[in-house]
Amino acid sequence: MPIKEKKIPSRKCLGCMQSFPKKDLIRLVRSPEGELSLDFTGKKSGRGAYICNSKSCFAKARKAKRFEKNLECNIPEEIYLSLEESLEIDG
Repeated sequence: MPIKEKKIPSRKCLGCMQSFPKKDLIRLVRSPEGELSLDFTGKKSGRGAYICNSKSCFAKARKAKRFEKNLECNIPEEIYLSLEESLEIDG
């Protein structure tokens, strides 16, 4: 009997609009109570917005207000700062 390959969930980066495996992206989540937080595990409940680990993608997504559109709420400056600090790749 052949072994089934496990399906790898993919999500789209809000910056470059390319699909990546879910575990390779950083998730910003809005909980059902309206609280915003970073989710590195991908398991928190709520609506999520994904970004790859690139500062240029973050800048594109922020300029186009894609986080606000995707999460359907205003994003405080401190959330943007903590998200930007967690990014590793320049360019």
